[in-house]
Amino acid sequence: MQINDPDTPRGADVVIIGGGVTGLSAGWWLAQSGVDVMVLEAGLVAFGASGRNGGGCTHFQSPLFKEEQRLWPMMDELLGHPTEFCRGRLRIATDDAQMALYGTSQPTMRRLGYACEQLDAAQIRELAPLAGDAAHGGYFYDVGGHANPHRTAQGYAWALQDHGGRIAQHCRVTGFVVEGGQVRAVQTSRGEISCQKVVIAAGPQTGALAAMLGASVPMVTARAEMIVTEPAPLMPLTGVDGNGLYGRQTLRGNLAYGGGMHEWLGDPEPGEAPRPGPPSSPLMAHIGRRLMEILPKAAHLRIIRSWAGKIENTPDGAPVIDWLPGCDNALVATMSSVGFGLSPASGHAIRDLVIDGTCSFADLSTFRLARFDRLEPDWREMQGWTPLIQGAA
Repeated sequence: MQINDPDTPRGADVVIIGGGVTGLSAGWWLAQSGVDVMVLEAGLVAFGASGRNGGGCTHFQSPLFKEEQRLWPMMDELLGHPTEFCRGRLRIATDDAQMALYGTSQPTMRRLGYACEQLDAAQIRELAPLAGDAAHGGYFYDVGGHANPHRTAQGYAWALQDHGGRIAQHCRVTGFVVEGGQVRAVQTSRGEISCQKVVIAAGPQTGALAAMLGASVPMVTARAEMIVTEPAPLMPLTGVDGNGLYGRQTLRGNLAYGGGMHEWLGDPEPGEAPRPGPPSSPLMAHIGRRLMEILPKAAHLRIIRSWAGKIENTPDGAPVIDWLPGCDNALVATMSSVGFGLSPASGHAIRDLVIDGTCSFADLSTFRLARFDRLEPDWREMQGWTPLIQGAA
């Protein structure tokens, strides 16, 4: 990915910390609104979970869902760069219990005005021939879909620069200059960068950066794994979930899937650049087995790549998009491991909050940080979100 990386960062109206899809999308929305914006990234943009995930674009539980669905079909045109977005989603059930579980989304989808059709095994095989005789049934969602994470992140970065925004890679944040309850500058490994407002959208680093400003953003870092197989013949519908997995079939035919069994980690070091973790063979085999249970006609395919990367999780699993208490020009945005699909809408929401002070299209009250004011001190232990080896990162 070619980035117009400034040699010596200078001041900007808005500094965004974090070069994942949330930060890049917010930067693109702000830049096209005429704001002088700079995105700071400790490593390479989208090198963490933003560029390596299942590519799903269907988050009907979120208040950002309708804007997510409005924007995704237009993203190639809006960005001027390809995302490989494909509409529609199929969820395959292998038994009655999974059929009942997946069916609980039907009333919600209908209430939101979207189609959710129950399918029998024969209909599943028409849309996903690789399922063979394994499918018990399933559901087709005529909404949402999937996109290519790397292409999309690349598109955000290029579109941001097309509108005059700047990106500084290998630029680690080391502190802040605060005066009168406002951030006046961001201190980095490449110098001090003055700003009028700052957005912290740094994934697993978000909590540590917020703590530098005296705020608590509770989260736990986990390592999640994905696998990629050899190419298979393209299915009529390439967005297929089920059996606790999420993922997609790429345009080349590869099956890219992940899901379940997070490995909980310790807190990352402040300013630590994202880097891929070593694949965990037991997890890789577990994902492969579950994938072959829903797509048995792909059982002969070899796993050619795997990736273990770090994602952040809030105590209730929901995002935080809110101004930090005691620092009224610092906005925090952590999407709690669902950032990719929501990125068109979350970037729009951040743009609205930064420029207009309120979101124009959704009620973000459930994203407020204050919901954790009475959080139990041992909430990590209560949920079992602790490292198997203390000090692991």
